[in-house]
Amino acid sequence: MTDVFNWGILGPGRIAHNFARDLQRLTDARLLAVGSRDAARAVEFAAQFGAPRAYGSYNELASDPDVEAIYVATPHPLHLETARLCLERGKAVLCEKPLTANLPQAEALVACARQHGAFLMEAMWTRFNPVTVQVRAWLAEGCIGRPRMVTADFGFRAVVDPAGRLFNPSLAGGALLDVGVYVVSFAQMVFGAAPTQVAAVAEVGDTGVDEQTALSLLYSDGGIASLSCAIRTSTPQIARIDGTDGSITMPSFWHASEATLERAGSEATLFRGDAGYHYEAAEVMACVRAGRLESATMPLDESLSVLATLDAARRLVGVRYPFDPR
Repeated sequence: MTDVFNWGILGPGRIAHNFARDLQRLTDARLLAVGSRDAARAVEFAAQFGAPRAYGSYNELASDPDVEAIYVATPHPLHLETARLCLERGKAVLCEKPLTANLPQAEALVACARQHGAFLMEAMWTRFNPVTVQVRAWLAEGCIGRPRMVTADFGFRAVVDPAGRLFNPSLAGGALLDVGVYVVSFAQMVFGAAPTQVAAVAEVGDTGVDEQTALSLLYSDGGIASLSCAIRTSTPQIARIDGTDGSITMPSFWHASEATLERAGSEATLFRGDAGYHYEAAEVMACVRAGRLESATMPLDESLSVLATLDAARRLVGVRYPFDPR
């Protein structure tokens, strides 16, 4: 293992630009290679971020012996295929959220990682940002007692493009998989378990995907999560955790720069921090260097549980993708 950790990026889209930009903030990491089905796009991306190698196929990237981990940033329905390609070649994989487009695909991908003894983690970058790390610490320390209720929303208004990623069922479009994964994963993080009951209502648009969805989740300890997500409605994007002895509020929770802890009889505590994709990259690097095959902060069983909840919600609101099981 060299002192500098070599990354590859598979799929040079918008979010991959963000990841490559923030990766430069780590002094012990470098972007070594980029892979795309379009060789010209790979060359352009590599030049922009100083990567010395550009490949015109995913297979070439996955086969590069010097690449230690690959960030998979393809559209949702390609996650299983592209991440599996990397795992089968022994690469550590950081796969963009959601881990796959449905639970059966995720189960297949996790089984592949475990079969090949390769590291795999869902790229839920929110988990690793400093503000969320502090919130997790407050919860672990019992600062608000037992969490009783979580409320979180993530909605924005996009222009309808039937062929685009957000609105095309063949590309696993819709609010649940694009931003609903954030709110469901947040609730899972707080309660530390899968919900025992899932209720959902949605507005399904003309293209057959959910344009806005509301979820109510019940947990075995009596905790409740009230969640919403949207791709045609702008919302405040706030998360709040109410416990038996206090509350935590996180504005713009998915990339929060601050969180407030409030307890009866005490002054409010404000914590501030930055956000970036380099924090999740650093987690991957630490795990790989330590020989761990998954992250304790974003374990694979939790990613499976989140997708089970998302699948259940989609069934309830009647959204199906062409590749869903019959």
